[in-house]
Amino acid sequence: MTQREATTCANAMTVDVEDYFQVQAFAHCVDRADWDSFSPRVEANVDRILGLFAGAGIHATFFTVGWIAARHPAMVRRIVASGHELASHGWDHTRADTQEPAVFRQDVRRARGVLEDVGGVAVTGYRAATFSIGARNQWAFGILRDAGYRYSSSVNPIAHDLYGMPDAPRVPFQPNGDGFWEFPMTTVRAFGRNWPASGGGYFRLLPKVLYRAGLSKVNRVDGRPGIFYFHPWEIDPDQPRIAGAGWISRVRHYTNLSRMAADLDRILHAFAWDRMDRVFANLLTIQLNIPASAA
Repeated sequence: MTQREATTCANAMTVDVEDYFQVQAFAHCVDRADWDSFSPRVEANVDRILGLFAGAGIHATFFTVGWIAARHPAMVRRIVASGHELASHGWDHTRADTQEPAVFRQDVRRARGVLEDVGGVAVTGYRAATFSIGARNQWAFGILRDAGYRYSSSVNPIAHDLYGMPDAPRVPFQPNGDGFWEFPMTTVRAFGRNWPASGGGYFRLLPKVLYRAGLSKVNRVDGRPGIFYFHPWEIDPDQPRIAGAGWISRVRHYTNLSRMAADLDRILHAFAWDRMDRVFANLLTIQLNIPASAA
């Protein structure tokens, strides 16, 4: 019996769709005003991911930057046509905790509008850039609800220098008790703290046996699904190198890119996976009273 066959629940596979020059690690040396001068690689990488998912027989949620969707509409339509969930990653990957409420409201509405126009489907999920909803800006949940979203996956309950809310619940929760859900990133509780078990840079940097053990524990011991995330640029070892990036940024971004596609493919076949909206469908059946003005 394979591990996928033995798993008691499907986990949520997610992709944060941004290009290599848009990541937080390079925010100090790449100006947003210069983004259009970079040669894009996101479309080819997403097409490769779609092939990996098709080969594994799974569907996923693509949290997509609105700026990307506006420039790569055919790619977005291929995501939707392949049966995946289209969700929002904000307009231009600006951290939510750097925005005032009015600016955040405009950002998430603009992103959702463009994604729905391009993809031709309802967009109800959101993930903040760099998991930037935390203790200081929990007002963001109410804005997301009023903007027509039904859930967020923006809280990472770990301690990290760029993000994290260690005291947040490790399980799905309603921040305001109004039917809007936050699905926090997966962690394992051990030695009095939360440890990351949701993919991303940790998946490339740490031994894969640790990730597999962590997700297995969440499935079998905790009895609940986990969430995995990665980015299209992580399967692209030939991407251009960014000038002026510090050594920490280089380590975080470039380490083990050459192994990521193969490691990802093994994980796809080792566990059961599906879209966020289907994995958490039992919770999302709660209907929200969304104001008509927000539609």
